[in-house]
Amino acid sequence: MSQPAVESVRHPVLLIEDEAGVMAYVRAALERSGYEVVAASSGVEALELLKDGQFMGVVSDMLTPGGVDGAGVHAWISQHRPELSSKLVFITGDIANENTTAVLRKTGAPCVEKPFRVRQFIAV
Repeated sequence: MSQPAVESVRHPVLLIEDEAGVMAYVRAALERSGYEVVAASSGVEALELLKDGQFMGVVSDMLTPGGVDGAGVHAWISQHRPELSSKLVFITGDIANENTTAVLRKTGAPCVEKPFRVRQFIAV
């Protein structure tokens, strides 16, 4: 008797971005590349989604409103969802900022600088 086919479950990407235009651009790029996307407009909203949601990866702006920025999201993931630590990509328009540079050094997470082309982003 043959075994039933096992259906692989593909979880969505969590996108954290407070700028509506950037969110729409990144979401469209991911969806055109075959990814399902769940969007959050703040780090606080993202943490609520991360508590119970299953995600294949996280794309996070470095600066988000509400008191939890990209570094805070990464710290929470490292403590509570370590399987996602290596699956986080930052996006930022302020790569030269000292705090941004320090976070990138500390986390080792890849970062794509805004503005970016779709191919550049998807390659990461």
